[in-house]
Amino acid sequence: MRVTLQSLVLATVVVGWLLAPAAWPQSDDAGLDRVLTQMDAAARNFRTTAASVVWDQYQKVIDETETEKGKIYFRREGGEIQMAADFVEPDRKYVIYSGGKVQVYQPKIDQVNEYNPGKNRGDLESFLVLGFGGSGHDLLKSYDVKLFGSETANGVAAEKLELIPKSARLRNNIARILLWIDPARGVSVQQQFFEPSGDYRLAKYSEIQINQKLPENAFKLKTTGKTKIISPQG
Repeated sequence: MRVTLQSLVLATVVVGWLLAPAAWPQSDDAGLDRVLTQMDAAARNFRTTAASVVWDQYQKVIDETETEKGKIYFRREGGEIQMAADFVEPDRKYVIYSGGKVQVYQPKIDQVNEYNPGKNRGDLESFLVLGFGGSGHDLLKSYDVKLFGSETANGVAAEKLELIPKSARLRNNIARILLWIDPARGVSVQQQFFEPSGDYRLAKYSEIQINQKLPENAFKLKTTGKTKIISPQG
């Protein structure tokens, strides 16, 4: 199985979207700076986040959307951001990113796929922290950032940002990203990643809890004694 940065991102996060309606970015540098500053403050105080999540993955070639629902967790541990997702629909699936490794467990077939992003680790982690523990102004180092103004997302009056990767290598995997930031808390309530192929993923977050105690087993795979572990190579 060929492992690409796209598959790693989709396995984790850095996470099928409905195409967003066209909008014109605001030429409001002060407004953009305000939103990034709010994200900076949230990043300084970040310890954990838990939320309900709906992931819609759209595949253009077959014109189909696959939806997964569950819970997602982020925490800062030893200087790194870790992520865990517990999906319950349509099938049970666990995804964990920790220690530079992605693990995807599918209880239905009792199998764990382990991925090592290798040289792409930095890219993967940069996607993970978008709106959850990442600094706002740090985005300007890797992306051209525009403010699209206010827009309601999941019942929240959010600030909509567009991110275009500056690196041509990154743009080969993710053409652009849309973030809907809750200005009151400085975190994402919705994210959309567009691939050059026309595929996209929409992640909608609700019931967001910040800096609360997480379930003790949130970052542990619930495997069995017969679970098969494989490591696909790129």
